[in-house]
Amino acid sequence: MIYPVTVFGDPVLRKVAEPITTDFNDLKGFVENMFDTMYTSDGVGLAAPQVGQSVRIFVLDTTSAEEEDEPGGIKRAFINPEIIEKFGDSWVMNEGCLSVPEIREDVLRPESVRMKYQDDDFVEHEETFSGFTARVIQHEYDHLEGIMFVDYLNPLKKRILKSKLVAISKGKVIPKYRIKIPGK
Repeated sequence: MIYPVTVFGDPVLRKVAEPITTDFNDLKGFVENMFDTMYTSDGVGLAAPQVGQSVRIFVLDTTSAEEEDEPGGIKRAFINPEIIEKFGDSWVMNEGCLSVPEIREDVLRPESVRMKYQDDDFVEHEETFSGFTARVIQHEYDHLEGIMFVDYLNPLKKRILKSKLVAISKGKVIPKYRIKIPGK
């Protein structure tokens, strides 16, 4: 099932997501649907709040976006993730977000993250990620904390984008994927 993507202005995107428990109904099906939604929307990551569910899960697939100096990439679901440490030199990259269609801006983030998370069998893992994968992880993790990439912009840039963000929240945007407009 392809979910509509919840867009800027919906309160679910500003809530701190709740942990997922082992009694979550059809977790593997939900993960599969999140991947399908992400691929249909041309994303590399998707967090549960972006499909209207305030639970601590995100999926990502950085295998197609790998760079020459950073081979590999990963495809994975992260259940109940916790970033333990952010480290390394911070670097700027132009980011976008499926919940903020048609807006891209430069965001400064640390190069690496160490985190704990569970897979969809609730097996716990602890790993370190770097480069583009670490950036996507930080972006998606922020969604679980009620933070969006536009929150990192300076006040002047936010003021400049305000009318575009209001338009998105009113559904006055036409991305190539289905969206859920706040209050509709």
